[in-house]
Amino acid sequence: MFTVLEEDRESRARRGILHLNHGDVATPVFMPVGTNAAVKAVSHRDLEEIGFNLILGNTYHVYLRPGLEVIRGYGGLHRFSGWRGNILTDSGGFQIFSLAPLRKIRQEGVSFRSHIDGASCVFTPRSVVEAQSVFGSDIMMPLDVCTPPGISRGEAEEALAITGAWAERSKEAWLGLSEEGRGELFGIIQGNFFEDLRRRGVEEILGLDLPGIAIGGLSVGESPQRFSELLAFTSALLPREKPRYVMGIGTPRYILEAVENGIDMFDCVFPTRIARNGCLFTNRGRLVLKREENRGLDRPPDEECSCPVCGRYSIGYLRHLFKTNEILGPMLATYHNLYYMKNFIEKISCSIKNHTFLQFKKEFLETYGTAGS
Repeated sequence: MFTVLEEDRESRARRGILHLNHGDVATPVFMPVGTNAAVKAVSHRDLEEIGFNLILGNTYHVYLRPGLEVIRGYGGLHRFSGWRGNILTDSGGFQIFSLAPLRKIRQEGVSFRSHIDGASCVFTPRSVVEAQSVFGSDIMMPLDVCTPPGISRGEAEEALAITGAWAERSKEAWLGLSEEGRGELFGIIQGNFFEDLRRRGVEEILGLDLPGIAIGGLSVGESPQRFSELLAFTSALLPREKPRYVMGIGTPRYILEAVENGIDMFDCVFPTRIARNGCLFTNRGRLVLKREENRGLDRPPDEECSCPVCGRYSIGYLRHLFKTNEILGPMLATYHNLYYMKNFIEKISCSIKNHTFLQFKKEFLETYGTAGS
C-alpha cells in the first residue's frame, strides 16, 4: 500500500505515496480530524478545494451517534457524509483513555459509559474492526491501551501486554473480512516512556506484518524533549517499506520533528480547534485575532499566504467577526489554518525532494518562532 519516492540525504525525512481504496495520497500527509464524520466549520467542498484527500473519523463518536445501523443503511461513511476521498478511522482507544472515570479495561476488551447518555457500551478488538468495516474505512486502527506519562513500569507493562494481545485479535478479525473494499489495518506501538517496553512493542507489532505502523502514546502530556527522545528511539526501529504514523500531533514544530524522524502521517484537532477560538497559523507564528492591537488592522492575516481568506479579508474584519460571535469567523479561520497546514506540508515535501529538509526546518523555525509552536 506504500511506495517510498524520495529520501532526504541528511535526515530520515522521506516522501511517498499511500495507495488506498479512494485514491492515492502523497506523503508526508496531515489529516484533518472529522470527529463526528465532519471536520468542524468547513465543508467537504472546502477540504477538496484545499487539496485534502485523506481525513480522520472517530469510531467512538460515530459508534455512539448516529450508530452502526444508520451507517450500515447508507453503505458506509463515504455515502453517509458525502466525502469522496479516503477516511482513516481511529479505534476510539484515545477517547476511552480520556474517559478514565467511565471505563474499565479487561483482557477481553473495554467497557465504558457513553459521555452522551451514560449508556453502557463494550468495545472488543473484533467489534472495533467490524465497526470500521461497516464504516468502509480506508485505513483502520486496532483497539489499544493508551497510557499517560508518570505511570509505573508495572502499569505500562500490563497495558503493553493487553495492546499486543488485542492487536493479534484485531488482525484475526481483519483477515476474516471480505477482501472487497477492506481497509488497511495498522498496528499501534505502545510502551509508555520506557525504551525497552517500546522496543518490545515494536517487535510485537512488526511480528504481525500489518500494512502500516502507528506510534501511539506520544503527545499525551509529556515534555517536548521526552516526546523527541521517544519518537527518535521508536521510529529508528521501524522498517523502511511500511508507512509510519504518529497519532495526535498538529503543530509545525512537532510535525517537523516527526518528518525528520521518517514519519509519513499525522493528525490532530489542534489547527481547527484554535481556529474556532480565533487563533491563526501564519509564517511568523500564531496570530491571536481577539487581541486589542488587531482592532481595525487593515492587512491580511499572512501576507505570504495565497488562501482566499488572506486574499480577501483583513485582520481587523476577522477580529470583528470573533468579537461579535459571527459564525463566519470560525469558518474563515478554519479554512485558513487547514490551507496553511496543507501548504506547509507541501513545502516540506519539496524540501525533501531537493534534499534541503534540514535547511528548510532551520529557516522556518527562525521565522516562525518557538513559543507554543
